[in-house]
Amino acid sequence: MPIDPRDVEAIFRGSGALREGHFVLASGRHSALYLEKFEVLQRPDKTERLSAAIAEWARPRAIQTVAGPTTGGIILAHEVARQLGARAVYAERREGGAGREFRRGFALARGERVLVVDDIMTTGGSVQETFAAVRAAGAEVVAAAVLVDRSGGDARLDVPLLTLWSLAIPTYAARECPLCAAGVPATHPGTSAPGGSAPSPGGSALSPGGSAPREPPVEAV
Repeated sequence: MPIDPRDVEAIFRGSGALREGHFVLASGRHSALYLEKFEVLQRPDKTERLSAAIAEWARPRAIQTVAGPTTGGIILAHEVARQLGARAVYAERREGGAGREFRRGFALARGERVLVVDDIMTTGGSVQETFAAVRAAGAEVVAAAVLVDRSGGDARLDVPLLTLWSLAIPTYAARECPLCAAGVPATHPGTSAPGGSAPSPGGSALSPGGSAPREPPVEAV
């Protein structure tokens, strides 16, 4: 069934997924806010609800396989594929190189119709790398879907895109980051000591409030 963006926002807020601090995202850009998707994806009922909206949108497109980038994309691809009656695969980072690839016996047939899904899109880099892996196998990327587009619509893809919730959270190159200039220690998600905090449930997505200490995010996008 379709889902209203306000309901998606409520799921993320209610799960404590919106965090405040100084984060270095996987894209290399810096941000004062971070969406910890695993606070949502750890809850099967929430994941099922969000995936249902993607599956309904994708169903008329005759999807054969759902692909997602590691790590959160694994969970999302699996649940969307389950609801579509399709297969799920995931693309991992190349060892010692740029881009992503399918390993662990995953194979795509020439012309196979693939939906690419991801949790949080910042620059679209992980999604684009997954596109490249699908196309390198000779399969067709039919469409893409993300839970949250935090670029505010700046990330551009060359296939139809479904975004369940879109918001603009500023990000900065390291040399332009006001938090770096102020000397605020940066958290590299998944590798650094705790440094973020969770805003109160009523805080704004662009002006968080609240300061309860939290563990660092597992992986940024």
